[in-house]
Amino acid sequence: MPESRSAILQQIRAALGRGPLSDAAAAALDARRPAHPRIAVDDDDLVARFVTRFESRSGTVARVSGVDAIPAAVDAYRQAHGLPPRAAVARPLAGLAWPAGFIHHPGPAGQDEQMSVTPCLAGIAEIGSLILASGPDSPTTLNFVPDHHLIVLPAGRIVRHFEDAWTLLRALPGGLPRATNIISGPSRTGDVELTIQLGAHGPRSVHVLLVADADRATP
Repeated sequence: MPESRSAILQQIRAALGRGPLSDAAAAALDARRPAHPRIAVDDDDLVARFVTRFESRSGTVARVSGVDAIPAAVDAYRQAHGLPPRAAVARPLAGLAWPAGFIHHPGPAGQDEQMSVTPCLAGIAEIGSLILASGPDSPTTLNFVPDHHLIVLPAGRIVRHFEDAWTLLRALPGGLPRATNIISGPSRTGDVELTIQLGAHGPRSVHVLLVADADRATP
């Protein structure tokens, strides 16, 4: 049994006036825990599965050849959607060669911001979701305030299962972030006459820039 779980159980037992949980009793409890089924995902299928699952929830994906191609991909998206040449761009991406006349700032994003560009910690092939960690270099407002959220995902940061992403999160040099966002596509609601509406509580569009990258995330 993990030390943290054991400590919590011991505190509960102490509050109830009971003695420490014996090793035999702890082993019996662990044996009764149901196994969590995991979907089998082959290494060769991680990217394809992530894209299929993410696009099934109205997200969009564009493949780019490398990090240097990100500014051009962002500008192509901007022009296709008729957006002004401005965005809130997280600091890890601010040093790229952005097009002339393109205005960007590191955030936080205000209500007049129409587009943001952020990195992410990982993509999860099993469920087709993205996990983003907040911090001074990537404010959470960039994830929810603008109508258009562009997320940079190196292909090597796509992990197999949900638990693999949490392993990466716990291994961050600064420890666990104050906030972690799991994004599976544009915000939506069916509250109005059971009709799905996008952008109810966040972006109307979530667009992944999938960067070709041979490096594999190691949970």
